Amino acid sequence: MTSVVYQLGVNLRLHFRNKMGLLYSYLFPAIFLVAFWVLYRTEEVPLARHMGELLTVTALGGACFGLPTSMVAERERGVWRRYRLAPVHIGSLVASTVVARYFLLLTAGVVQLALALAIGMPFPEHPLDLFVAFTFVCFAFLGLGLVIATLADNIPAVQALGQCIFLPMLIIGGVAVRLASLPEWAQHVSAFFPGRYAVDALQATVTGNGLNATRFSLLALLLIGAAGSLAGAKMFRWDAQQRFARSRGKGWLGVALVAWVAVGLLAESNGIISIVNPRTAEDQGSTDDIVAGLMRQGPARPAEPTAAPGDSTPATPGPAVPADTGAVGAQTPVATPGAPTIPTAPPAVPLPGAPAQPAAAAPATGWQAATLADIERDIDFSRVPSDQGVVSPIAPSDDVPQADLADQLQCIRTNIVVWGPGRTPDPIQRVRNYLYVAAVPDVFQIDLERYVPAVVMERLVQVTPRDELIKILYWIAMHPEGGDLNALDEVRTVCLDGAPGDTEEVRNRTAIYAVKFLGRLTGKLGR
Repeated sequence: MTSVVYQLGVNLRLHFRNKMGLLYSYLFPAIFLVAFWVLYRTEEVPLARHMGELLTVTALGGACFGLPTSMVAERERGVWRRYRLAPVHIGSLVASTVVARYFLLLTAGVVQLALALAIGMPFPEHPLDLFVAFTFVCFAFLGLGLVIATLADNIPAVQALGQCIFLPMLIIGGVAVRLASLPEWAQHVSAFFPGRYAVDALQATVTGNGLNATRFSLLALLLIGAAGSLAGAKMFRWDAQQRFARSRGKGWLGVALVAWVAVGLLAESNGIISIVNPRTAEDQGSTDDIVAGLMRQGPARPAEPTAAPGDSTPATPGPAVPADTGAVGAQTPVATPGAPTIPTAPPAVPLPGAPAQPAAAAPATGWQAATLADIERDIDFSRVPSDQGVVSPIAPSDDVPQADLADQLQCIRTNIVVWGPGRTPDPIQRVRNYLYVAAVPDVFQIDLERYVPAVVMERLVQVTPRDELIKILYWIAMHPEGGDLNALDEVRTVCLDGAPGDTEEVRNRTAIYAVKFLGRLTGKLGR
């Protein structure tokens, strides 16, 4: 034991004297963190949804390059050949080298986490679980590093082999590219890569329910790490003159590969890995392109009036939508924290304070003149982005949010009833304001974004007659640039942390949600 501790101290001292090693160990993860921060700077909570990816990159980089580079360099200098002559069990020397690398990865992860907290990320939900998960991730990747050190005959070979594993893991392994952005075939392939399970385990401890929800990911990492460590130990080479092509025991490489395949097959056969529906072609571009793609090339449409966005409905003073007591509240069910089913046949509730309809109304104009034929002519529902995509997602009715999300969702459901912008007399602006509540989390891409649209739709059908709501949603979809954005200043009162600075994105996503709700009300889209 004394020899292990002594060798561990030697390895650490040598590493901290190596300036290039320090730059690679600590500067490289920091650069990734800054890059992610810039890329996702519009998110409401900085980096919280990406710490699993960032910490995985840190561990993967140290395993694919740091550990094998140092071991191969020492082998080329004859260090390991001299170690073999020492009166110390060689397993102790290898173990001390791996433990030293684990300590370096751990400190690099702590530095990266500290930088994220300094930027504004909240403290992890389960810090002890995060330590355990990171240890499992390091074990899996360090086993991989031992295999690379055994396969590589020199330093350039380490770099080549490391890149062959590092880059695919980033791109199709679910590490740097989110699974929702990958085609379905790539998501199936990612089930065979340990990077996916590393991100899953780490992210669950930062923003999720902890390790209880990631038991399979921990098992997968443990199996892959054990197989890699066994293969690396059996194929270990002491001398630089021992070339891998002429060495014995190459069959042990199959043990490491079989572990990857076994984990992937087990995940696929048991349905553990859920495939996120790939984004539609419209999701591949900007939201400007998506909105434009939803609109067919039909006859010229009348411009939305600027003085009175509600068109023929006068903006009379007084509250337009009361709290859910009396007429509306009598038929409003008590909502549960789960994602509600979007209703399609709401009761038509007249708005108090609205002018009575005369017996012989004047010909309808503007939004009131919209017909189902107009909707079918002007909107291409086949180009609506997927509900499981990145833009304007909507959770299915059986998707129950986690406890913390359910609490915030219930807060939104409660406060949206008395929300000031939801009581404006103008019907079009009122519907727009409610749609903003769904669009804001969508722009920020927070975990809550999939569940808020159902709450918004639930409220819309409570306070707006169905036929009128269909016409208004059509009008908003056709005029995404219309209305004002004053309601964004008050989204904090419905339990959202604020509005994004990119108001153009808010308008585009408002229009997309208008089309999705419209499609549900008219039967053009599934629920």
